[in-house]
Amino acid sequence: MGNAMWLIARRSFTDGWARLIATLLAALGSIALIAGSLQFALRAQEAVAGSDASEYARADVLVHGGTVDPDDPNAPPDGRIRMDAVASRPGVAAVAGDATVAVTASRPDGRAITASAEGRTLLRPWVPEPRLNPYRLEAGRAPTGDGEVAVVRYMARAGKVDVGDALTLTLPRETRRVRISGIVTVQGRDAVAAGNLVLAPPQTVRGVAGLPAGTWQAVWVKAAAGVPADRLRGDLARELGGAATVRTAASVRDAQSAAASGEGASIASIIGMLASVAIFVGLFVVANTFGTLVRQRTRRLALLGAIGATPRQIGRLIRLEALVLGAIAAVGGVAAGFPVSALITRLFARDGFDVSAAGAQFGPTALALPAAAGIVVTQLAAWRAARRAAGISPLQALRSTVTETPGRRRPRLLAALVIFLGAGFWLLVGTAVRLGDPPGTDRTFAVSLMVLFGSMLGVTGLAVLGPFFVAPLGGLVGRAGRLIGGETGRLAHATITRSPRRVSSAASSLMLGVALVAAVAMVTLSAHDRFRDAGRQVMAAEHAITATARTSEGAPAPVARDVADRVAGAPGVSRVAALTRTQVRLVSPAERPDPGEEEPEPLSFLVTGAEQSGLSDVLRLGGRPPALRPGEIALSSAIMEERGLRRGQRIVVRGAQGRASLTVADAYHDPSHLFADQALVAPATMDRLDANAATQVVLIRGGSQDALARAVATVPGVRVVDRDAYVDVASRTLTRALRATYGFVGMALLLALFGMATTVSMSVAERTREFGLLGAVGTTMRQIRSIVRWEAATVVVLGTTLGIVVAMGMLTVLHVMTGSSFVRPAPPWWLFPMVAAGAAAVTLVTSALPARRAASVPVLEATRSE
Repeated sequence: MGNAMWLIARRSFTDGWARLIATLLAALGSIALIAGSLQFALRAQEAVAGSDASEYARADVLVHGGTVDPDDPNAPPDGRIRMDAVASRPGVAAVAGDATVAVTASRPDGRAITASAEGRTLLRPWVPEPRLNPYRLEAGRAPTGDGEVAVVRYMARAGKVDVGDALTLTLPRETRRVRISGIVTVQGRDAVAAGNLVLAPPQTVRGVAGLPAGTWQAVWVKAAAGVPADRLRGDLARELGGAATVRTAASVRDAQSAAASGEGASIASIIGMLASVAIFVGLFVVANTFGTLVRQRTRRLALLGAIGATPRQIGRLIRLEALVLGAIAAVGGVAAGFPVSALITRLFARDGFDVSAAGAQFGPTALALPAAAGIVVTQLAAWRAARRAAGISPLQALRSTVTETPGRRRPRLLAALVIFLGAGFWLLVGTAVRLGDPPGTDRTFAVSLMVLFGSMLGVTGLAVLGPFFVAPLGGLVGRAGRLIGGETGRLAHATITRSPRRVSSAASSLMLGVALVAAVAMVTLSAHDRFRDAGRQVMAAEHAITATARTSEGAPAPVARDVADRVAGAPGVSRVAALTRTQVRLVSPAERPDPGEEEPEPLSFLVTGAEQSGLSDVLRLGGRPPALRPGEIALSSAIMEERGLRRGQRIVVRGAQGRASLTVADAYHDPSHLFADQALVAPATMDRLDANAATQVVLIRGGSQDALARAVATVPGVRVVDRDAYVDVASRTLTRALRATYGFVGMALLLALFGMATTVSMSVAERTREFGLLGAVGTTMRQIRSIVRWEAATVVVLGTTLGIVVAMGMLTVLHVMTGSSFVRPAPPWWLFPMVAAGAAAVTLVTSALPARRAASVPVLEATRSE
């Protein structure tokens, strides 16, 4: 009996090799998508956290002027320190001054050179002291003149520039053109964890940072021979007192590594949420296509039972076949995951998130996890299908199609109920996060993640219940078929309702594709419309001057402050406002932790600086805050509510210049989130917080676009745009995360459609005998093709309806649970007809070839087929 079973199994494979190849391709594509998504997430984490190169590699002690932010090892200190005050101390062998200024570097064509994975571009001094210099020249020479710089090799590669090429540096107060004199590496790495470094002569950096002669933000120290770094740190701390913060370079390097690791994990979690969609689609397609493969062989498997095969033997045969298929697909899918990851990397790099600095990952997570996922899912699909096949009697197997019995419906209902309960669990978790956490991006992200998990389970539950929807929809389609096609419609209705699992298998893949497209389209359209309307409402200025370059976050790069002075005298200009921005931490009042909980992290928020005189002429902010005096701050109503602050209260914040005590003048809100989203201060207060705060945009009331363009004609890398254009540009920054999903969704959609096409083709092959016998009794080829098309129409109706229900339900829940007005379940009227038309076109195209093949089946071939 064993030999006979293996002979039958081999014949089953050779007879159905086309179906096995189709299933293998679906599984391979699914695993490739899973592997590529995981590979990209791991590369992103490596790009952010994997670089252990530090500019402090050769220093022993760091002396910072004033105090430093203990939570940000890359933040500049808030004070100044004289280098000679450190160099003259005992135990000091060598010193070098240090300062950092955030800049934007642009190529000659005006395009910004973005740093790796959300990093920054920093202007730093070239270190002339060889005992402290961590930079190794790979090409060219060290910068010596005021217009020369050296850059790290990653920056040269990303910007496609070389020694001798020109760069445009946008500094806080002006724009300069410089020339590359050298390209360097740090400890063998192309960049440091903080991002790109532009190295200029020390006197140049000191002038840009606004430092007096002989003073620096920090001093690097090389200890004398035989002097331990810890002892020198203690000696310098005692001698300098409270004028400086002294740390060992090793402790700073460790803090940099820890901060990079934490940021890498955070970014990987965000990308992991996107990748989870791709992973879900991949696993869904694998289970669906393999289940279809086994189902169409139900008759042959049941006949094995008629000749003596036990259910255990049949199950072992199917599981072995699934293991072989899954193993082959796993190897090919993991290999194909590398080009998929490269494609995703290029898509994200176009939006400013470049992880190409990290190489391909070959760890167990990157290789074994997607392979194991594919094998496990094929085994689960095989287990379910084998159990179903083993339970069919030989008399049922003699029929050309096995109809689902009522006894099978109760387990299906129970399984769907369990899945929906799981979806409800994730929604309850999201509700708890919504009620327990304070408003902010972290809460919105967590709630969105819970809704996404719940929606995935909802899709699975609807797929399980799919056969129950086939009968009523098949009846509607059948009645329409009888009105249009007469007897052909009646036959189509019979074939549709006789095997609802077959129709629902194809419809579930289409449902997934429609849900992906509709959900992304509705979120994108909703956010775009909300930004456009709110931005036009808030921005009263007619023109804006913004940079042509983009930051790593995809936002317009900062412009120099002198741009505002250039346009102030242009003809017709009545008001000019430069909006500067910096980030601060709320020191006092501090949030008190609940009993037994850890100390919460200080609240960080963005502060916008703007000239208060005539601010209402360029911005219409909600709440209409009064003209702010120096030392006052207006806070958004969300921050006021989150921290329980009140008007007139004194708060202490920490910025780039150190701590500052401010008075809360009033609450306001920026409904567009584009201009002054969280806090607002006067220019004098901004100088206390950050003297080198970046200028995000210059808003102008009055004047013509041509006159303004002439006023800034000599400033490289800036442009004049009208109100609508600037709102569109600024809103793209906040919708960058949506644009980043397009690559994932597009590949997942292609995979879902391929799964649908495979399922439709296999379902037609499943009925070879049926179609051949129809031809034997006089059915024409045209009628057979019509039967397949009517079945495809049922797939379209069922898949499109359920997909739109899923998308609308997801958006409605997301809107309610996040409370965001930017995600509204109010799609335009044309979206659903367009999605339905697209689904119909795709389904008819994928069913055209199987329909033609079904109509051409010879009668003799049909009688000897399964």
